[in-house]
Amino acid sequence: VDIRVHVRGGGNTSQVYAIRQAIAKGIVAFYQKYVDEQSKREIKDTLVQFDRSLLVADPRRCEPKKFGGRGARARFQKSYR
Repeated sequence: VDIRVHVRGGGNTSQVYAIRQAIAKGIVAFYQKYVDEQSKREIKDTLVQFDRSLLVADPRRCEPKKFGGRGARARFQKSYR
């Protein structure tokens, strides 16, 4: 099987995880479309048992910066004098 993948954005590690996830989802979609449902379920269960992040994306994102501080949660130090 030859697979060509183009990835943009993020760092090296994030790109590797994106490629893993895309390949795993592609295999499951192939089994759903061209093979029977039972085989797809077996493949999916095997992948989830190995590593759940292969099929389920990590929803954590960078929190945006707010006013009154230098970051998302950090505030500027208060001075009384």
